[in-house]
Amino acid sequence: MGAPFAYATLGDEAPVAARAAAPAAARGQAYIETRLLFGTERPDGGPAVTDRQFTAFIDTEVTPRFPNGLTIQEGRAQWRDSRGVVERERSYELTLLYPASEARARDARIERIRDAYEKAFAQDSVARVEERTTADF
Repeated sequence: MGAPFAYATLGDEAPVAARAAAPAAARGQAYIETRLLFGTERPDGGPAVTDRQFTAFIDTEVTPRFPNGLTIQEGRAQWRDSRGVVERERSYELTLLYPASEARARDARIERIRDAYEKAFAQDSVARVEERTTADF
């Protein structure tokens, strides 16, 4: 059972609780946020992808397809491979943000990026995560 409370106001101001509960004005436009997760260890046992190699990949494969901007974060990844072994590796997360109205056209570009990384660095996969959101610039 909740405790009772009282409102006190001066003049025309709304009570603090009422102001806090009021919905915020809708902002921004409909966007898609796509995150691609790139591992750096090679399943074939070859040398791990270096920072320099990854940066060159971004410059040649990603930037031309998404010249308006992107975000890259470095991280540590863990996943279970097809043999049941827990693998740990250095990884990169690439975030792309684009208008929802362009989703169909952007899809093919994103898939080309994934395919290019898998081929260039002998990867089993590049994970893709998408969310609908709003953005205001």
